[in-house]
Amino acid sequence: MSPLKIITGDSATGPVLEIIGDLDHHTAPELRDKLPTVGLRPGGRLVLDLTAMHFCDSSGITALLAARHHAQAAGADIALAAVPANTLRILRIVGLDQIFALHDDVAAATRP
Repeated sequence: MSPLKIITGDSATGPVLEIIGDLDHHTAPELRDKLPTVGLRPGGRLVLDLTAMHFCDSSGITALLAARHHAQAAGADIALAAVPANTLRILRIVGLDQIFALHDDVAAATRP
């Protein structure tokens, strides 16, 4: 198990959360707890940078869905950047690739 670290950044389109480590049963609550502190504006975009995410289980997927709900409640959208291959496979199997905007990197995800 790799500890989770969340680094908050900003872009022209809105906040960027860099997820580092494992997003699993033990650490997913950290992301869910962080969401209310992330300021979103209507029409903005929350970007989750998954470049350094090592592992994601079903609890992690649920936390990603919580982030989507948080963005929608604020009138914003959400994008996932640099989704690791193993997580991308899961998103595709369960159809979540149809509800998340997926981008190769943060630059593409934050493009207005």
